[in-house]
Amino acid sequence: MMKQMLSNSYLFGANTPYIEELYDAYLANPASVDPAWRDYFDKLSILPGAGSYTGPDVAHYPVIASFAQRAKEGTLQSPTRAIVADDKQVKVLQLINAYRFLGNRWAQIDPLKRSERPAIAELEPSHYGFTEADLGQSFKTGSFAALPDTATLREILEALRETYCGTIGSEYMYMADIQQKRWIQARLEPIRATPSHTAEEKKRFLERVTAAETLERYLHTRYVGQKRFSLEGGESAILAMDELIRVGGSHGIQEIVIGMAHRGRLNVLVNTLGKSPKMLFDEFEGKKASDLSAGDVKYHMGFSSDLATPGGPVHLTLAFNPSHLEIVNPVVEGSVYARQRRRGDKTGSQVLAVLIHGDAAVAGQGVNQEILNFSATRGYGTGGTVHIVVNNQIGFTTSDIRDYRSSLYCTDIFKMIEAPIFHVNGDDPEAVAFVTKLAMEYRQEFKRDVVIDLVCFRKLGHNEQDEPMVTQPLMYKKISQHPGTRQLYADKLVAQGICSAGEPEQVIADYRAALDRGELLYNPVLENYAHKFLIDWTPFIGQPYTDKCNTTVPIADLKNLAKQITTIPDNFTLHSRVQKIIDDRRSMGEGKLPLDWGMAENLAYATLLVQGFGVRVSGEDTGRGTFFHRHAVLHDQNREKWDDGIYMPLQNLGNKQAPFVVIDSVLSEEGVMAFDYGYSTAEPNELVIWEGQFGDFANGAQVVIDQFISSGEAKWGRLSGFTLMLPHGYEGQGPEHSSARIERFMSLSAENNWQVCIPTTPAQIFHLLRRQMLRKLRKPLVIITPKSLLRHKDAVSSLNELSKGKFQTVIGETEDLDAKKVTRVVMCSGKIYYELMAHRREQKIMNTAIIRLEQPYPFPEAELNAELAKWPKAKEVVWCQEEPRNQGCWYWLASRHHLVNAIDQAALFLVSRPASASPAAGYYAKHNAQQKAVIEGAFSVLKTRSNSME
Repeated sequence: MMKQMLSNSYLFGANTPYIEELYDAYLANPASVDPAWRDYFDKLSILPGAGSYTGPDVAHYPVIASFAQRAKEGTLQSPTRAIVADDKQVKVLQLINAYRFLGNRWAQIDPLKRSERPAIAELEPSHYGFTEADLGQSFKTGSFAALPDTATLREILEALRETYCGTIGSEYMYMADIQQKRWIQARLEPIRATPSHTAEEKKRFLERVTAAETLERYLHTRYVGQKRFSLEGGESAILAMDELIRVGGSHGIQEIVIGMAHRGRLNVLVNTLGKSPKMLFDEFEGKKASDLSAGDVKYHMGFSSDLATPGGPVHLTLAFNPSHLEIVNPVVEGSVYARQRRRGDKTGSQVLAVLIHGDAAVAGQGVNQEILNFSATRGYGTGGTVHIVVNNQIGFTTSDIRDYRSSLYCTDIFKMIEAPIFHVNGDDPEAVAFVTKLAMEYRQEFKRDVVIDLVCFRKLGHNEQDEPMVTQPLMYKKISQHPGTRQLYADKLVAQGICSAGEPEQVIADYRAALDRGELLYNPVLENYAHKFLIDWTPFIGQPYTDKCNTTVPIADLKNLAKQITTIPDNFTLHSRVQKIIDDRRSMGEGKLPLDWGMAENLAYATLLVQGFGVRVSGEDTGRGTFFHRHAVLHDQNREKWDDGIYMPLQNLGNKQAPFVVIDSVLSEEGVMAFDYGYSTAEPNELVIWEGQFGDFANGAQVVIDQFISSGEAKWGRLSGFTLMLPHGYEGQGPEHSSARIERFMSLSAENNWQVCIPTTPAQIFHLLRRQMLRKLRKPLVIITPKSLLRHKDAVSSLNELSKGKFQTVIGETEDLDAKKVTRVVMCSGKIYYELMAHRREQKIMNTAIIRLEQPYPFPEAELNAELAKWPKAKEVVWCQEEPRNQGCWYWLASRHHLVNAIDQAALFLVSRPASASPAAGYYAKHNAQQKAVIEGAFSVLKTRSNSME
């Protein structure tokens, strides 16, 4: 019934655009609408809960919704039907709205002109009942800014098609913010999306596409058959980058971090960042000095430079990236966020992220959804990213568009955050420059993401050895007949008299001559310029690995900080369980109770903060801690979080403390971990931590671990002190929440690339976290953290251990055993130590010593040898682990001969769960049986000897 009533009412359904136009006019100037309508809208402003509508930026949806609600209630008192414009006028406004929504479907954005214009009834006048006789009739144009208040239908239709169906196809009407929509319309419609440029600007556009094309063709002939992932067909991307930097510099941008995959990367390095062509040629010819242990291919390498722009210097950074396409994007966002925080750039006005995507990857790679989802959240939002999609309409090797996405456009994913999207024909450099300027200004105005879909083509195959005619014969016949963007634009400028007949070819000749000299024809790079926010990494470069570091803190300081982090503001009501924890921590700080894990960890942060090191802890449940142990964020039980009902003790240590940030992230591993890694590569003076709710959550970010964290220094020389905290321990929680997959980290361990540690006491986590910052060494740290040990009665430490100790890579036997009677040594890591100790005490076993390996990598050979030497009568050495035989540390330790080299004249045995395809048993009874067998097996008579090659 309601649906029927609304469809029949002239205030709803098809007439909604007309009502909205009237309301928009009323907001701008109440006198501009009919008195009856003015009275009607005046009454809306005093509706209960309606608020006061006093300006043109008010959202319209509540008003339209109020019409429907009042009609449903039978209280709608509308103006007489005579006041409503005639049916044709309403349909004209509908037609205008249709072009704003759907005009992009008819836009001429494909340089290859492969597809026929689709049939879209809403864009045809006949759909609304108009005939040829109506084309000369005049109608009000509403908010359509391309025309005066009144115009003929013919003029309206022509203006709509010029604005929305030319070489620019705009999508923005799905955005909820009316102000942003009007802002875009005000820049598109008055000029009908046809920008005007000076002759000087047009020559600059030609120079940019010429530089892009000439470099590709020069490399193609000089280095025949070598991979370079050519940009030919998409040369306008270089023009877009040039315009973006120039406009950004004029609007206050001082730093830009760029993320992109390999397509066109060499071109961006040379023609955007100003990398010396000679340097690039040396890389092609293998002349570059090998100063990295592994290095990487030239189209993965990063670069940085400072460019002169009309608005001042802009620092550019092209992020290093692997071949995993879009995975570099969150790394870039994290780097940008760190740079913004360093500058105090809270809105993102000074530092910008620019992400260059491929058409198949932007739609196909899930990490893009992740970064879009957290793009406006606290702790991750960077004030809007400019996305440029180099849309060559072919993706990777897929032969049919139906096979590499399900959406109409590859950019449809950006609609999830209501980012405006400007599709543009790459063969129209002037349109490309215009939408780039529009995108940059939008980003600076609204601090939101914006998208440029640069529709182009790929002249060559995926790489230079690929033959695209095999799978794309018809497309590549068209491409072979295409003269190229540069040629088309050069011919246009010659025809306009802007360039002389031979001028475009002379630009090519001059550019090639410069390349022959290993130089650039146009180079805005500022040599020897250093901005004041530049981080000096020199003190961290080339530092040898060492465990020597004083991480102690005087007891008086520890007690003072303990008091500060357990002092809660007046009238702040804690949950009873949290109150007990805070009370206990206060006693711990006074020396009345031993320290548990949470207190030691918080003290580690506090001591670093007052020493000037920032701390950032990120993950899905980091404020409280998944296992209810951290409580870095306290919640007032009488106030909601968004009403400032939170208190962070670690942010209230004094005026001179460094920043402390703890963020409960969105439900994302890959995107957030990559973001925080990127943050750490831009900020060596902060302890940056990503914590998994469970250690196995790192599975969802394995590409970040493999391609960046473990190998970034070996491939690119990128230093990072990034820290992973991964809860681990076999507690009967099933396959997914038992193991942090230690074996994966061990298999990636080489060349002192990082540290893998399994601390077992509160003092160990205290010293380990402090060591990570106090040393000049910046290596990633993987901490296999506990779950049950967080509150284990034996897993405690004293204040003295914090004030006098250090991180111990190996912890030897802690009880007073007779060395002459010890015939067996059990080595282990992690929580199983406490179960082994409990069993030994219960069974009164006196012939077995227990050693804990707290840092499996880098392997502490000397420290382990020293502990083993204390038990000269031991004839059996057991490696005991909770994990299955084929997992955990065993295979790495055995295959590297670490354990064999460490023991002398003793047999080496392994005690573990049987080899398994699953990390842990899912049945609790089976878990208990296996765990019991492992614990008892470590002390039983062992008949099967393991050796280093198993």
